[in-house]
Amino acid sequence: MGLYEDIDDPDSKYYFNLETNTVEKGLVSDWTHRMGPYETEEVARAALEKARERNQKWDEDDEKWNG
Repeated sequence: MGLYEDIDDPDSKYYFNLETNTVEKGLVSDWTHRMGPYETEEVARAALEKARERNQKWDEDDEKWNG
């Protein structure tokens, strides 16, 4: 096992495909369409919503910081 586990065994991880809005196991799609890697299919399925929530929080924090 090397420094990056997802690179050592990428086919054991799950990815969310931004183009098809589906979860894929392994490096099926081009990197430009993938979010991940994730340990489980459920976490990968929720990845886009989690990213939206984080972005919204960061935007709110920026507004508070900037006044």
